[in-house]
Amino acid sequence: MGSGSVVPEGGRGEASEALDQPPNAWERLGQFYNRNLGLFLVFLAEVFASLMTTTTRLLETGFTTKFHALQIIFVRMLATAILGSLYMWIKKVPDFPLGNPQIRGLLVLRGFAGFIGLFCSYYSLSYLNLSDSTVISFIVPTLTAFMCFVVLKEPFTVQEALAGVIAFIGVLFIARPPFIFPVSGDGDAANSLGTMADADGPSGIVPAVPATPAERSLAVLLGVIGSFGAATAYSTIRVIGTRAHSLVSVNYFAVVATVGSCLIILIHPDLEFKTPENATQWALLVAIGIAGFLLQFLITEGLQREKGGRATNLIYTQLVFALILEKIVWGTTPSGLSLIGALLIIGAAIWVSLQKSKKSTGQVRRPSVDEESSLLGNSGDSGSRRV
Repeated sequence: MGSGSVVPEGGRGEASEALDQPPNAWERLGQFYNRNLGLFLVFLAEVFASLMTTTTRLLETGFTTKFHALQIIFVRMLATAILGSLYMWIKKVPDFPLGNPQIRGLLVLRGFAGFIGLFCSYYSLSYLNLSDSTVISFIVPTLTAFMCFVVLKEPFTVQEALAGVIAFIGVLFIARPPFIFPVSGDGDAANSLGTMADADGPSGIVPAVPATPAERSLAVLLGVIGSFGAATAYSTIRVIGTRAHSLVSVNYFAVVATVGSCLIILIHPDLEFKTPENATQWALLVAIGIAGFLLQFLITEGLQREKGGRATNLIYTQLVFALILEKIVWGTTPSGLSLIGALLIIGAAIWVSLQKSKKSTGQVRRPSVDEESSLLGNSGDSGSRRV
């Protein structure tokens, strides 16, 4: 053996000693960063989702000039379409911009379903507080499981059906239709909205928005229809699978929503594009466009780095943000019945998620990278392409 192959005893000892040394503070910080970066990005995405919902409700109800949900969708989705297209063009994403010719019909369906879901959700914010609107979106996992059972013949267990019934009961507690929950004769505006103001009156930045029981019931119905639209979109994403890049799917959603909202405003005799009346409204409109794209970008980057289970659990932080923002901006908190409904819906959603987790034990799956796709839980993990 040549002398060049001999490792000095001291050198071997130094190398071994270096390997045995525990990591220092900076190394531990770096390890923590690497382990939790994806989770932090998903968390930031949920923050932007909550801020965007708050901004939407402010534009719809908080000023003399009130913006229609369609105009807000137009602004948000136009920004997403432009920024998303630029990103895919720079990155040379495969099949950009129209996607695989064999599945363009499915991509269009995904876009229309997403547009309907978004419109119903945004329009319901005119009469629903943030927390109730947020909680209603948590029924999407159960609806998606049911639609995949009907369309894709995927298993739909008794537990999932029971969770759906529990979630529906929770929706009734939030909607409180008068034929089930009679309104007292002195019911005030805050109670009709489903909130409780402080004893000394609302202490928020803007006054609480009153709504009649009929308006509230209609808003909840639209929220449920919006969840059906979202579930249809997510089920379509399941069918598309790896045949389209995730951002191509998102771009179809953005373009369909942009064009659709613009055409409806131009054609409908009672609708028109409103001009912001002050710098605050301009800032809120710009913020919606930027937050919409950042939401998409962060959820994409986060879900690439994070396990589906931990990321799925973060969707429920939206309710915490909604409660905080609702208290700060409008000075209100949900009523007791709304909180009962929220517990029922969240409990049902978590139960469905746990059932999915048990089924997928031992299977390697990648999260579906799409807006609010963490709502899908493990059922939507298959069939997406890394960005």
